[in-house]
Amino acid sequence: MRLVEIVTGRETAPETVEAVRAVALRMKKEPIVVRDVPGFASSRLGVALGLEAMRMVEEGVAAAKDIDTAMELGYNHPMGPLRLTDLVGLDVRLHIAEYLHSKLGSERFRPPDILRRMVAEGKLGRKTGEGFYVWEDK
Repeated sequence: MRLVEIVTGRETAPETVEAVRAVALRMKKEPIVVRDVPGFASSRLGVALGLEAMRMVEEGVAAAKDIDTAMELGYNHPMGPLRLTDLVGLDVRLHIAEYLHSKLGSERFRPPDILRRMVAEGKLGRKTGEGFYVWEDK
């Protein structure tokens, strides 16, 4: 991954940020600076996208594979949000969504019913062999 999120707190000195940015650049990474908030930047965006993709499956908008293909081909993502959720683990995504929902109080992070149901059924993604996809190599 080329991205490095430099997370700053209230007392983070500008010199510290610049030192970390310099290290990241020497490592051929692309640094961004974000405040210390739940989910930071990339994780928060990724979870929001994944949860919306799950809602789309739940609403019958399209099949999981088609939603993933839309993001891969339409937005040049290396993989779709539902395949990524399967790799991360649906139980992990559920825990993250619950945490963000409780900390941010935003409905956009309320876990969709499909996610709760799949986790309750033991469909956790690749590690159990089934999630939004069926995995032969669990």
